[in-house]
Amino acid sequence: MTGDRVLAPQPPADGSKPKGPASYFPSIESTYGRPVQEWLDLAADRLDDESHMAVVAWLKSEHGLGHGHANAIVAYVKAARA
Repeated sequence: MTGDRVLAPQPPADGSKPKGPASYFPSIESTYGRPVQEWLDLAADRLDDESHMAVVAWLKSEHGLGHGHANAIVAYVKAARA
């Protein structure tokens, strides 16, 4: 991996639901059977050389993610790096 690693968020300590792109992460894990950290690592690596939408399209075509889930992963990585 060449880019900066973005770590998956911890659940809010107060028991509230995550906000923004992270709100999709429990569903992503249950739907695709892989930890969110794996998806974040894949997206972070691709974002070194590709645009947001190119990475979204890749996650959809190569890994079968839905558009909302793929977009949430990419958006989270980009926001964490900003």
